[in-house]
Amino acid sequence: MVKIYALCVHLIYSGIVQRSREELKAIRETNPGLKPTLAIIQVIEEILRLNEDSRVHGIFLHLPQSFLSKSVRNAIKPQKDVMVKVTLVRGNLNIQNFLSCNSSLDAPLVGKMAVLLGLEGPLKVTLQFLLQNNGMMVQTRQWSSKHFDIEISRAQTPKPISQLAQEIGLLPEELEAYGNTKAKVHLSLLNRLQHQPNGKYVLVAGITPTPLGEGKSTVTIGLVQALSAHLKLNSFACLRQPSQGPTFGVKGGAAGGGYAQVIPMEEFNLHLTGDIHAITAANNLVAAAIDARILHEATQSDRALYSRLVPSVNGVRCFSPIQMARLQRLGINKSDPSDLTPEEIRAFVRLDLDPEKVTWQRVVDTNDRFLRKITVGQANTEKGHARQTQFDIAVASEIMAILALTDGLGDMRARLGRMVVGSSRNGQPITADDLGVTGALAVLMKDAIKPTLMQTLEGTPVFVHAGPFANIAHGNSSVLADKLALKLVGEEGYVVTEAGFGADIGMEKFFNIKCRTSGLTPDVVVLVATVRALKMHGGGPNVTAGVPLPKEYINENLQLVADGCSNLKKQIQITHLFGVPVIVALNVFKTDTQAEIDMVCRIAEASGASAAVQCHHWSRGGRGSVELAHAVKKVASQKNHFQFLYNLQDSIVEKIRTIAQKVYGADDIELSPEAQAKIDYYNQQGFSALPICMAKTHLSLSHMPEKKGVPTGFILPIRDIRASIGAGFIYPLVGTMSTMPGLPTRPCFYDIDLDPVTEEIKGLF
Repeated sequence: MVKIYALCVHLIYSGIVQRSREELKAIRETNPGLKPTLAIIQVIEEILRLNEDSRVHGIFLHLPQSFLSKSVRNAIKPQKDVMVKVTLVRGNLNIQNFLSCNSSLDAPLVGKMAVLLGLEGPLKVTLQFLLQNNGMMVQTRQWSSKHFDIEISRAQTPKPISQLAQEIGLLPEELEAYGNTKAKVHLSLLNRLQHQPNGKYVLVAGITPTPLGEGKSTVTIGLVQALSAHLKLNSFACLRQPSQGPTFGVKGGAAGGGYAQVIPMEEFNLHLTGDIHAITAANNLVAAAIDARILHEATQSDRALYSRLVPSVNGVRCFSPIQMARLQRLGINKSDPSDLTPEEIRAFVRLDLDPEKVTWQRVVDTNDRFLRKITVGQANTEKGHARQTQFDIAVASEIMAILALTDGLGDMRARLGRMVVGSSRNGQPITADDLGVTGALAVLMKDAIKPTLMQTLEGTPVFVHAGPFANIAHGNSSVLADKLALKLVGEEGYVVTEAGFGADIGMEKFFNIKCRTSGLTPDVVVLVATVRALKMHGGGPNVTAGVPLPKEYINENLQLVADGCSNLKKQIQITHLFGVPVIVALNVFKTDTQAEIDMVCRIAEASGASAAVQCHHWSRGGRGSVELAHAVKKVASQKNHFQFLYNLQDSIVEKIRTIAQKVYGADDIELSPEAQAKIDYYNQQGFSALPICMAKTHLSLSHMPEKKGVPTGFILPIRDIRASIGAGFIYPLVGTMSTMPGLPTRPCFYDIDLDPVTEEIKGLF
């Protein structure tokens, strides 16, 4: 098979870009059917690669004449140089020379197959005609958008990670490479740069999304590409690591898309550097320790437990450091195991965990609805000690939240030790420290605490770290990644981080939880909207992943857009509650009309946005977000008046009510008897002065996913409340919210496969 490759290049030199714009404008005025496509590649490196590919018999280099430098022309092997001269005559494509080569191809063209990849319009027709005239069979293939992302990712060769690290100012000893495209960054960097001023801090949030997502990740990446490549400013993106639940479930990956994505996207979306696996292992070690301790306490005497917990080694018995810490918490100031009284031995060995009050769940990083309620301990070896429990998805683990909120190894270990796993029969909280497992957890998490360095398609640095969902956790990447990035970019640079789902979910938790923990405050919020989502909020039909969009979302409908902007206005108002200026970024799709785009921008600015700009990063990369970058630079330089939504000393009930009324728009809250009992218990244990992390549907401002726009007149039901003491927040469950998603009828995994010859992954997006 002969493959003819068309290579389009975007070179970032201002003079060339301007000439290209003028040439493009002239061509499109005379021939509107032409649809130029941006592809960002390293031209000569790609040509050299194709030269050595035995499957490629010809290279068709499609570039403006001004781009065809001598070095580019001479890079192609003569025997593979395919030339076609096509010009415009009176607005029509005109063939002046037929297909020719500098020297003959390895085989006659007659009867061979040519594949034209990604070409459209008159150029595709012209090349197809030329090749067929020379006796070749021709196939043309176009990429669907979800398969397009992975092809774009593979078309770009990432910089070696060591080169990227050097460019951003890392020392070799601060880098721990995982192959050539990603690396862990050591936290010692914070000490080295402790006197370096921070850069500007930008948060990307969104309106209430459709199930398809509205492109916050692509906006984040497009923005940092524009800041770096076009405004020549140091910039860094900080993103969450994707869970494999959505990747193989409904939504797909989270690397961005089009020409605004993190590469290699397969590595980003799958195991990465193993952080989620480490969290899963640590979480389930705690779960195993809980059930084992309940069993052993139920089947052994005090003396038998003591002799096994403090064994004699070579005739000597001694307490481990974590056991000494437990003794101190119990008020037993003794270090010799032989000195303990029978009462002290009993207090030491008996946690007396109530099986009915164990709050710690096992986790797995897969959407599996049948693990929402399970029974463990049914084997004969467990001697009848069965109990009901459940699995959560791994990213809902408290250990994930701790990873995202910690500021170092010492702090992480302390937080892991404070995790409450249940309560004793007399109502006392039992912690990971009491189980004696804290040190082992820290060991499992010692590498996961280091952020992973990757890059965008245009070579802008990205930290990928932590991945809590925003609907069932606090939904933000790590404090450590943000702090490292803010030091690396310097005072004139920009760090762009993303909060999950809508501003009512991820952004609220960013401000009230993450900012309290980190001590950092953002300079500006970028609020992402799409015409598609606004039409849904305006009364459009339901949007379902994997199903073609209804006509209302494809054809112009200004009334739906206008009505749906109520949700956009509300999210702008929510941002203003925190005293931070907001810029609306309209993520433009090809089905959007200019009238719809103009309407959204006009309404956004009239509703209090400091600016509202249309963004074309998916199709144009950083160049498509230059207007947004300029707006961010302008607004971020202005002083803001950041404030928290509530005081930590407010009661748990009042903090929940404040979020429900001021953010969601509820009339009030309603506590179930179980939730009220938990609040009373947490108050008794001294946990009341913690921030609130609401677990609520992301598909509506209310607890009802089907209620779009801006619902009013509802009471927010609080079904249950949990406490993540190690992470440092109270965790109310709203309505029917589940911490374990399920798979749809047709999950994404139907399309995912592996080529056994090339080892390339197919169908991942």
